Amino acid sequence: MELLKNTLSLIEPLNKEAMDKAQAHLDDLTKPPGSLGTLEKLAKRLAGIKGEVPSHLLRKTHILMAGDHGVVSEGVSAFPQEVTPQMVLNFINGGAAINVLARHAGTELILVDIGVASELPELPGLINKKIAMGTKNLAKGMAMTREQAITALEVGIEVASEKIDSGAEVLGIGEMGIGNTTPSTCILAAFSGIPVEKITGRGTGVDDKRLELKIKAIKQGLEVNKPNKEDPIDVLMKVGGFEIAGMAGVILAGAAKRVPVIIDGFISGAAALVATRLAPLAKEYILASHLSEEPGHAVLLELMGLEPMLTMQMRLGEGTGAALAMNLVDAAIKIYYEMATFSQAGVSGAEDN
Repeated sequence: MELLKNTLSLIEPLNKEAMDKAQAHLDDLTKPPGSLGTLEKLAKRLAGIKGEVPSHLLRKTHILMAGDHGVVSEGVSAFPQEVTPQMVLNFINGGAAINVLARHAGTELILVDIGVASELPELPGLINKKIAMGTKNLAKGMAMTREQAITALEVGIEVASEKIDSGAEVLGIGEMGIGNTTPSTCILAAFSGIPVEKITGRGTGVDDKRLELKIKAIKQGLEVNKPNKEDPIDVLMKVGGFEIAGMAGVILAGAAKRVPVIIDGFISGAAALVATRLAPLAKEYILASHLSEEPGHAVLLELMGLEPMLTMQMRLGEGTGAALAMNLVDAAIKIYYEMATFSQAGVSGAEDN
């Protein structure tokens, strides 16, 4: 608990002076003000986080948390739980979508077993931080204990802090865990009060029958556990997941160490919601990569006041959207430093007309 408390105490506002300076430079580039939209906003945010727009491309690290969920026994997923460890091995072997997109972006990929419901062999590139063999069935009772929830948050803080201390300058997050759109929807419903039917999606592509089971499990979980939205850890322990907590910890560590964290879609959005309820200022260090096809994702982003950079009709998870957005961070830095200003290019600005 001390690590979590200390991390929360270190989160401070963005550097406004640096952001104002960055905005002035952006407005002097050879383009109409604001015409590069999100790229300009991104450069300005980097200035606020780092104290200036970095003059070099940032060293990128993507942290993927893997964990299982007891609620899968309620029939909420189209895939069996055995897929979680199988996909972890696929990540290790470099064959998944996140591997391809991380390589494309020049991003280091870190895999963390925080709660897979089977024993995984010791493998290079896999960090074993297993808290338990998956969460309990949230439709029957608490997903985890309060102690486990705090431990999972601190696992994320520890892993992220170690990577930052060894040179990572921007982090991405992603996850693997069959059934994890169910706890994510529970978290959103608990904090927002929005009817479950309006925010429950098909996840991996469940049919109408499984969608009904999913909605039933979510409603039952909320009724049985009665998560207290005024206590984010209470929500997390009652209806959350280990990988969701781990990703929330990564966000908090990034905010405490002034490192931007790029979130992916719905599940990492639920992690971000937990993180920002624990530390509202953490929102300023989060970059929303894309808008997921999951219906609850737009609601999550709106609750946090975050704007997605991309709309790609994606809903895979793993952090694939976050990996794509790494390229936009590179582009924002290049635009800032490689474009000419009006005076340098001998071009008349708007004020000269």
